[in-house]
Amino acid sequence: MIYTVTFNPAIDYVVSMGELIPGTVNRSSSEQMFVGGKGINVSAVLKELGTDSVALGFTAGFTGRAVEEGVARQGIISDFIRLPKGSTRINVKIRSAEETEINCQGPDIGRESLEELFGKLDKLEKGDTVILAGSIPSSLPSDIYEQILARLSPRGVRAVVDASKDLLLNVLKYKPFLIKPNDHELGEMFGVKLTTDSEIESYARRLREMGAQNVLVSMAARGAVLIDETGALHRCGVCKGEVKNSVGAGDSMVAGFMAGLSRGYDYALKLGTAAGGATAFSDGLAEREKIEELMKQLG
Repeated sequence: MIYTVTFNPAIDYVVSMGELIPGTVNRSSSEQMFVGGKGINVSAVLKELGTDSVALGFTAGFTGRAVEEGVARQGIISDFIRLPKGSTRINVKIRSAEETEINCQGPDIGRESLEELFGKLDKLEKGDTVILAGSIPSSLPSDIYEQILARLSPRGVRAVVDASKDLLLNVLKYKPFLIKPNDHELGEMFGVKLTTDSEIESYARRLREMGAQNVLVSMAARGAVLIDETGALHRCGVCKGEVKNSVGAGDSMVAGFMAGLSRGYDYALKLGTAAGGATAFSDGLAEREKIEELMKQLG
C-alpha cells in the first residue's frame, strides 16, 4: 500500500480576476475551492489512475472537517489525526496577469499528536511505500523527515521524498527509493546554476551516489530525466498544451510515476510526465481522461 503524509493540509481558494491592483478593491471573475496539500494531491491523482493510497496527516477546526469531507468525496482512504486546537489553513491563489499565492501557517502540531503519527507509520510493512512531500510546519522538528525514514528504512518500507535543499539532502543516508527535485532545486542543492541537460544528468547522478536509489528530475519545458536504481538514464519530452495552473503539477508527476512503476521505468516516466502536464493544463488536479490524452503525445 502507498501512504502519503501531509503535515499541513489546506483548502486552496483559487480566485481569478482580470488584473490585481494592490491598494484597491479588486473583484473576482470566478472562485474555486480545492482540498490541497502535497500528499493529498498525490493521493488524489493516484486515485484517478486507479491506484489506492492512504492519506495521513493532521487536520484541525471546521476547515479540517472540510478537508476530511473533501478527501472522502474523492474516494480517497484517509487516516488523519485531529489536532486539539487551531484550524487547518486556507491558502489563497490569485490568478490574474501573474499568479500570486498567499500560503498560511496552519495549526501547531504538538508532541502527542506527532507520536500518534509515528504510531500509524510503525504499522507499515515491507513493500509498503510512504510519500513525504513539501515543507515542514514550524511547530515540528526540522529533522522530521529524517526521523520518519530512520524508523521505516530498516523495515523495508520504500520512501519517496519530494522536497528541496537540506530537507532532501539530509535523508539521502537512508537510501530513499525515489527523490524528485526539479532542475532549479537540483542546482540549489549544490550551489550551482544548471543550464544544460548534461549538467543536470551529472548532478542527478551525484544524488544517486549520495544514497538515492532513483532520481527523477523535472525540467519544465525540457521534459524530465530519470536516473534509475541501476544507473540507467531515461528521458521524456514535454507534453503540449496551454498552461493554466502550476499548483500540484510536481505532486501529479510523483503520483503518475508511482502508479506506472509496475510497467517499468520508461512507462512510469511517461505517465508521470503526462500526469504533471494534465494538472498544468487544467484548473485543478489532473483527471484520468486528460492524462490518457497526453500519454498519446508521448508515444
